[in-house]
Amino acid sequence: MTFTTRLRSAAFALMAVALPARGQTVVDGNTIVLEGRHVRLWGIQAPDLHATCSGWPAGEIAAAFLHDLINNRSIACTARGLDVNGKLFGMCRSAGVDVGATMVRKGLAWAAVTYTRDYVELEAAAKADNLAIHAHHCPPLSSDKAEGK
Repeated sequence: MTFTTRLRSAAFALMAVALPARGQTVVDGNTIVLEGRHVRLWGIQAPDLHATCSGWPAGEIAAAFLHDLINNRSIACTARGLDVNGKLFGMCRSAGVDVGATMVRKGLAWAAVTYTRDYVELEAAAKADNLAIHAHHCPPLSSDKAEGK
């Protein structure tokens, strides 16, 4: 199956996905499972699930916040492409709110500038407010790690 065929298939599968909370699962701070399909949130990179910053459980807190953000809400995702490993990127909304934007603005993820600059201003605001990962001086992931390599 070619890259284009996989992307079209993934995009078709996500075009109208809006599921109640029982239909989704949080894997980590930037990945959810919708109808059995892993969807990496478009435009963000959250700390790895078990990452800590000076003892602060950054990854667990990011995942818990994402869970709270989507819990008991309908989720709608639009496919935005595939990462280097073929994982689907989705721009997801929880009850109409951009999930990635919320994660970045609350200081629980970085803007993934390798793919888009959509959330750069939100990251700057979270840094200025010294929120979460910025308050705990968590280092952003390397570009290879952020790309899933």
